[in-house]
Amino acid sequence: MFPAYTCSSPRARATSRATVVLPLPGSGKTTVARLVARDLGLEHVYAGNIFRRQAEENGLSLEEYLERAEQDRSIDRELDRQMEARATSGNAVLEGRLAAFMADRAGIRALKVFLAASEPVRARRISDREGGAAAERLREIQAREASDHRRYLDLYGVDYHDLARYDLVMETDRGTPEEIAQAIVERARARFVNDGR
Repeated sequence: MFPAYTCSSPRARATSRATVVLPLPGSGKTTVARLVARDLGLEHVYAGNIFRRQAEENGLSLEEYLERAEQDRSIDRELDRQMEARATSGNAVLEGRLAAFMADRAGIRALKVFLAASEPVRARRISDREGGAAAERLREIQAREASDHRRYLDLYGVDYHDLARYDLVMETDRGTPEEIAQAIVERARARFVNDGR
């Protein structure tokens, strides 16, 4: 594992301005994003937490808020406005379905990473973390992604599953979060420090 990252030199400060982005539920993205943020000395910004706070502020469950978002485009637009603003500031690992798109729209030079895992593995991980049967979790994953896909296509014409959008695509069925995070950290440092930008 790389040592903890500090902003002690001009070259280090260049890395601190970089934004590393990660999108699929159960792919290990949150664990990996936290590790990457820790090792690069950046803030971890998770779109899911912002969305959940919005749901709570409206007195709705996550499922109810997702249903509302299907009809009310201002919900996604407000979340995306916050993520784009945070991307513009840099110094963050952005985690979210549209994080790569928001970084592009903000004009940020970001390392864009897509973490993927098979649906059964993702369902099992979510079931282990949150409880419930894996089969039910799989149905929830499929329903949520279908909803997200429709909304983002309607709003922005964006398919966040389009792998051409990303600099690095990693399969997480095997390999520990630490190994995956280390590979991302190494790529981020090579991109943002070694090139002197």
